[in-house]
Amino acid sequence: MCKNLFDVFGLKGALLLPESRLSFGDIPWSKHPSFPGVELKHIVTSAQTGGQFSYHLVRIAPHRAIGNHTHQEQLETHEVIAGSGRCISGGGALDYQPGIIAILPKGVPHEVSAGPDGLYLFAKFIPALV
Repeated sequence: MCKNLFDVFGLKGALLLPESRLSFGDIPWSKHPSFPGVELKHIVTSAQTGGQFSYHLVRIAPHRAIGNHTHQEQLETHEVIAGSGRCISGGGALDYQPGIIAILPKGVPHEVSAGPDGLYLFAKFIPALV
């Protein structure tokens, strides 16, 4: 059931603005350039926000991970939609399950790994990542 909720966002979800509507289904999945098994939909990009923020739908395949990395300039948030996993940030472990929101400060190394059902989340970056 949880994966179906993620599919609703990925296929039928939309960004609504007073002057426009952007269907998430019209945005292609992009493979992460460094981490196999990780895909992203770039919902809102730097070009749309003047660099203020970016917003991404992220899916991590079962038992795959976004390896240890640091964003020197961006605060990052994760909103877990479905699946399970773990984030290691600043030496602490954060268990991820639907309904969890995590805030990852800029300059702090972190990594995210998916459990047996994969991990599905929204990631926001302030200022924008892409």
